[in-house]
Amino acid sequence: MHPLILVYTFILGTLIGSFLNVVVYRVPREESLSFPPSHCPSCNTRLKAFDLVPVVSYLFLGGKCRTCKTGISIRYPFVEAFTGVLFLVTVMKFGISLEALKYLIVISLLLPVALIDYDHTIIPDRLNVGIFLTALSFLLLEVYLGNAAFRDLLNPFYGMVLGGGFFLFIAVVTKGAMGGGDIKLLAALGFLFGTADTLLLMFLSFIIGGALSSLLLLLKIKKRKDYIPFGPFICVSAFIVIFWGNQILNWYLS
Repeated sequence: MHPLILVYTFILGTLIGSFLNVVVYRVPREESLSFPPSHCPSCNTRLKAFDLVPVVSYLFLGGKCRTCKTGISIRYPFVEAFTGVLFLVTVMKFGISLEALKYLIVISLLLPVALIDYDHTIIPDRLNVGIFLTALSFLLLEVYLGNAAFRDLLNPFYGMVLGGGFFLFIAVVTKGAMGGGDIKLLAALGFLFGTADTLLLMFLSFIIGGALSSLLLLLKIKKRKDYIPFGPFICVSAFIVIFWGNQILNWYLS
């Protein structure tokens, strides 16, 4: 693949990441994504174009607001750079294809899901619906193009029932250990991945969830009585399934 395509892909990813920072901040507060324009939350100064260049502006400004000098969270450039890397890896793996486009959209929805759930312990329905509609739209497009048949809808449907149903079962048995957002997220991802990858997704979610929860407790970032949202673990597992799911399943089955 031409290096310029990879460079443009990374830049596009950082730009999308900059927008995702807005989504993460405003959606839980039920604020408009377009109004008011980007501004410093401390002094309300409207940010200019050179304040909004992904990663570069943060480094140039020394991580502070140009006007009031209030510190800017390191999360902003991290999300921008991380989104750029995810976009780059996606295009390198899937090439310039419908599959790559599908996963770029899904990744752009999973990142705010993880961050909003970590910050506010909620997963907005519109993000879960967005993942489901993305999976459904691309599947119907494949049917229209002749690359899939209507019977191929069965596997995503079984994946949706498996993921959402299992987490619903856990929520009922444990009386709320899994939230409604987690159930809807697994259902949407189950439709995206199908049955085999959904099983892998659930397995990885519990393994990663246990490991990272223990780490958060050891580092005293969280206390034993604190609620640790499960959504971020599902999202991390989904990234692994997207990029390495087939290899993991083939390794296990062989």
